[in-house]
Amino acid sequence: MLRIVEESARSDTGRQRRTNEDAFFARAPVFAVADGMGGAQAGEIAASIAADSFERRPVDAGSGEQMLREIAESANRKIWELAHKDPERSGMGTTLTAAVVGDEEISIAHVGDSRAYRIRDGQLTQLTRDHSLVEELKRQGTISEQEAENHPQRSIITRALGPEPDVEVDTQTHSVRNGDTFVLCSDGLTSMIPDEAIRETLASSPSLDEATASLIAQSNEQGGRDNITVVAFRLGAVEDEGVEDQHTMVGVKSPYADSEQAGLEDAGDVSGAVATGGGIPASESGEAGPVRGEQAAGAAQPGRRRRRLPLTVVALTVVVAAIIVGGLVGVRQVYFVGTDSNGLVSVYRGL
Repeated sequence: MLRIVEESARSDTGRQRRTNEDAFFARAPVFAVADGMGGAQAGEIAASIAADSFERRPVDAGSGEQMLREIAESANRKIWELAHKDPERSGMGTTLTAAVVGDEEISIAHVGDSRAYRIRDGQLTQLTRDHSLVEELKRQGTISEQEAENHPQRSIITRALGPEPDVEVDTQTHSVRNGDTFVLCSDGLTSMIPDEAIRETLASSPSLDEATASLIAQSNEQGGRDNITVVAFRLGAVEDEGVEDQHTMVGVKSPYADSEQAGLEDAGDVSGAVATGGGIPASESGEAGPVRGEQAAGAAQPGRRRRRLPLTVVALTVVVAAIIVGGLVGVRQVYFVGTDSNGLVSVYRGL
């Protein structure tokens, strides 16, 4: 059985941006990266909405591709509606690249120029195709690979969540093998360092944490012109016995996680908003979750006799009660003298 045995997620503002308009979701078996665009912090909000959308699984989601597509389309609609309610956020949008890992496969959804890579047997493969002007020119043969790397319009994307009420989401599914490593990243990484540097870093780093940190550092060393987000996870073989199912659709809420669309209009100033996965149980995220461990053990059960209180607890209770009573009695034996503004003198009992 293959499971996610290691994961790492990092985001950095870069060297030339004041705020971070990237967001990510990292909660096995679901991972996502979003790169926002738009003025007045609209990019941050759009990316955050996209990342937060993975906190809950759609009802009757079906396959991994269908689930990811439904989440992306729902996020697109929310961003589009919010942009049309607030003129300052008109035209805001975000890229989105997301993945969900199943027992023997991985499904990916993609809109924009954030990418998904796979490293297998030391070879790096780009799984997604950029929805960008430069990529379209490359496909048409108008420009070469070398010309594309430094093209002045390389940041122009042809598809994103938010600009239109409906969006076309590319999806794909691949079989997985023991040792496969996957990387989701924003173009703040891929526009700064070549694919070969990504491959070498992942191959030479002793852990994914060190690899993601190194990739961000290399991007900043090359200028850090954009926000940089890297999410990486590795699959490994584990024994079936005693292995719990991986949690799905649970994450830490960002500033916009539970806001209604109307409430999002008053979201305020959020600088460098990043949505990350976390360890909130399902019951806290608005979904009914199973009762486990001590919670289950402590629940009332038919026919189960209550335990008697230990003698030490009873004795301690008596001692505490005696102290309280003694204190109250003592206070009643204390007197003091007070006067008012008219010079009247009174004697009081107590403190």
